[in-house]
Amino acid sequence: MQRTAVNPWAWSLKLGYNQAELLAEGTRQLVCAGQTAVDSDGQPQHPGDMRGQIALSLDNLEAVLEAAGMGLANVTRLGIYATDVDEAMKHFDLLSARFGLTGAAPPMTLLGVSRLALAPLLFEIEATAAE
Repeated sequence: MQRTAVNPWAWSLKLGYNQAELLAEGTRQLVCAGQTAVDSDGQPQHPGDMRGQIALSLDNLEAVLEAAGMGLANVTRLGIYATDVDEAMKHFDLLSARFGLTGAAPPMTLLGVSRLALAPLLFEIEATAAE
């Protein structure tokens, strides 16, 4: 897959994402459900700990990608939901660190929500990936 960043402005690059990406020559696409801070039995983890929940949500996203034979470098779009946007933004270094290692800066949207599917959850990340 060939990816071409589209950034009419540079400000989003400072936050670790492109405004858009033009994809060409892709053969497979994966649409992931939102991943949260749950264990392998679906039980919420890290109650009240945004950083811990972001880290585990990313671990779970990577596990889903890996099960499809992909990785974070294949992610072409992110949708992020947080019950406290300001608190989530304080911990976006976790996203930058993981995606930065791959050289990927997928377009993303961050939305503040009043709650997620399970009350203890603070953060959810969904992704589309391609190769």
